[in-house]
Amino acid sequence: MRLPFIAAAMLFASSAAVAQTKPLKMVVTIKPVHALALQVFDGVTTPVLVVDGSASPHTYALKPSDAKLFNDADVVVRVSEGLEPFTAKIVKSLPKSAQVVTLQTATGMTLLPRRQSSTFEKHEHSDKGHKDHKGSHKGHGQSKAAVDGHLWLDPANAKAIVAELARIGTALRPGDSEKIKANAAKATARLEALDTELAKILASSAGKPYVVFHDALQYMEVRYGLTPAGSLAVDPETPPSAKRLTDVRAKIKGLSAACVFSEPGFESKIVQSVIEGTSAKTGALDPEGLTVASGVDAYDTVMRRLAQGIQGCLAPQS
Repeated sequence: MRLPFIAAAMLFASSAAVAQTKPLKMVVTIKPVHALALQVFDGVTTPVLVVDGSASPHTYALKPSDAKLFNDADVVVRVSEGLEPFTAKIVKSLPKSAQVVTLQTATGMTLLPRRQSSTFEKHEHSDKGHKDHKGSHKGHGQSKAAVDGHLWLDPANAKAIVAELARIGTALRPGDSEKIKANAAKATARLEALDTELAKILASSAGKPYVVFHDALQYMEVRYGLTPAGSLAVDPETPPSAKRLTDVRAKIKGLSAACVFSEPGFESKIVQSVIEGTSAKTGALDPEGLTVASGVDAYDTVMRRLAQGIQGCLAPQS
């Protein structure tokens, strides 16, 4: 009489074993986070990147092949709906078995509010946020929609991303937990070494005002004590108004801002027009890695290029 029960138990155990050995399907939206995921899941699974090449997460449009990736995924990792608006609709239609990880809400994440004005003042951001009960920082009590989504540009936040990915991975694949934890520890040490390197590169840039194309560098600025004077645009997809450009030009002249930075894919003539009649130089920064090759080194490459670009443009002319 017990044979059917025993058979059922064996079938369940067999199914559970298959579930553990089945590859974990993970989809990650942007290059810097994808690079961290590749490190955490090395030897376990290969996360798939959605926004590759020179595409921007701000304006990305899903392709039919992307929709299949999302629908087949066990885990979908994004920064936030604000940074990747293309995820808003599709995550709502995913199977219940899929887990959506929104890094903006991860434990230990430091969040900063979006700055709206064309010129920045010291009170507009702080390196201290308000902690919630989980220990993460909520930037000045702002709503999630008002949070600056470029949170990976602080290596401390990148460490929180690694921790969150490891937590998700060990929960879904306990059989691989030791491997995932070891990978996460290695990735964390790598980030700490990178943080030290970036601090040395940017040490000479502290206190030197500059202007960025869109307000994407706030997390790096707070981390390394940089002094931005303003941005030409709040959102990269919204052209700056004539008044905003006038305000920024006045700020450049008033502070003798040393550099105005453009970004890949945006009109360089806007930068040229705003520095006309000033002594400011121009440079180019790529905070989202649009010109960086995807892969395990993408995060480090994005951060190094940003630090070197800022330092190089702000360095005194010989």
